[in-house]
Amino acid sequence: MTTLTDIVIEDLRWQDAGLDSLAEVAAINTLKHLGFPLDGYEISVLGCDDTRIAELNSEFREKPQPTNVLSWPACDLAPDKEGATPIPPPPPDPMMGEGLGDIAISYDTCLREAQSAGKPMPDHVTHLIVHGVLHLLGYDHVRDRDATLMEGLETVILGKMGIADPYRG
Repeated sequence: MTTLTDIVIEDLRWQDAGLDSLAEVAAINTLKHLGFPLDGYEISVLGCDDTRIAELNSEFREKPQPTNVLSWPACDLAPDKEGATPIPPPPPDPMMGEGLGDIAISYDTCLREAQSAGKPMPDHVTHLIVHGVLHLLGYDHVRDRDATLMEGLETVILGKMGIADPYRG
């Protein structure tokens, strides 16, 4: 099996945090749970800091502040009907692969959130990568039923990985 995630580390603290393995395991478990093949898909993950993610958030979402994770899907797979399952991504080309999109994650915000919630940093990072991968696959949380579907998937995927429900107190 080939590697699913392509990791770019801008903030060296992500090396010590093990972003490469956390992202790979989170992406594999997400695709497995949804029944997608693991070979041929590619996801780029940028490990950055609050300054960089604030720049990206400003540029792409017109929100000039840091956030924990951002995602840019390669294809629009979102369903029209609220609460519906997104369109599956195109099958990967065996020769070229299929890029699902890009994820950026901020060390500073992740650390603050994990500490504030009393969660282990690896668990929180894994949750945010699962969250980002689901965004790449057309899931969202803007509309209520979409949020219920997405959060339910996150909870099940993380539970299978031995990580507690991130939406419970």
